[in-house]
Amino acid sequence: MNINPIQSWSKLSNKPLLIAGPCSAETEEQLYETTLAIFRQGITVIRAGIWKPRTRPNNFEGIGVEGLKWIQNVKKLLPVSFAVEVATPQHVEQALLHDIDILWIGARSTVNPFTVQEIADALRGTDKPVLIKNPINPELDLWLGAIERIHNAGINNIGAIHRGFSSLQKSKYRNLPNWQIPIELKRIMPEIPLICDPSHIAGDRNMIFDLAQRALDLNYDGLMIETHRDPENAWSDAKQQVSPDLLRDILKNLQVRISQVQDAEFNHQMDEFRDQIDQADRDIIEAIAHRMSLVSKIGEHKKQNNVTVLQIDRWKEIFKTRKEWGQAMLLDQDFVAELYKLIHAASIKQQTAILNDLKAKA
Repeated sequence: MNINPIQSWSKLSNKPLLIAGPCSAETEEQLYETTLAIFRQGITVIRAGIWKPRTRPNNFEGIGVEGLKWIQNVKKLLPVSFAVEVATPQHVEQALLHDIDILWIGARSTVNPFTVQEIADALRGTDKPVLIKNPINPELDLWLGAIERIHNAGINNIGAIHRGFSSLQKSKYRNLPNWQIPIELKRIMPEIPLICDPSHIAGDRNMIFDLAQRALDLNYDGLMIETHRDPENAWSDAKQQVSPDLLRDILKNLQVRISQVQDAEFNHQMDEFRDQIDQADRDIIEAIAHRMSLVSKIGEHKKQNNVTVLQIDRWKEIFKTRKEWGQAMLLDQDFVAELYKLIHAASIKQQTAILNDLKAKA
């Protein structure tokens, strides 16, 4: 897939790419004053919600096309670019008509392939950068599919925005980060620029710095941070927006890492560590293979004696003791728990296959 690096997107050459601005354009004055305060910090890419998809009606759903006119007026006064969310072909048409610089597809749209395809068809023949947020639900294929649909429309300036995933489980986050999903996206599409939206992950301005720093530690290409001149009185998502002053403090304290070092001694030491990790991984694989061979023997023994696969008391014992063993070795208990859930699921699958005379696969 031919996706251009972020450095080739004309004026969007800095890494990390910083995008900031209000959740919603509320008034022309609010948009200009917020943009000016952000611009004074050296940020030239502004986000502004024009159409706001709300969960329930009778809430503020964006100012609409009038806000695009405000953006045009602000751009006459300040050398900035604007990014807006589009959710329908009509949004795309209006955004292009008003020369919006960057378009993004929101999480509620990414989840629907029909919607994404309609947006892709409306974008065909343009060269606007398009940023694609992860779908609301944690399904990587939907995210990949949305990227592919936009790319198939002839768009090569594409980026992915990680804004977190909905979940029924109780969490301190508004949307769970599920970092492994964007990491897997980068494994499959290493060329895709990856931008973190800590505002929507956090849902709370006090958590944004830590999330932004973690994203930079993971070599993300940029950040999108909701910023408002008066966040406490914002018309939407007030709790997660930061003031320009707080944005300045966040950016001042962030540490931007480098992905590669040319120092020969450093790289030599890294190679030695990686060789040791490779050997440790081989040992782990061999240990798992040995464990699964024992699982097969247990499965055969259960089959001969007409015993059920699941032995809940034994599983409770394993789950408890392995976490204790891990804790004694300073391993995170949640990590050990998740690891053994996977191992147990594979064991159950293998024993079930044996009991049913199927070809067992570890």
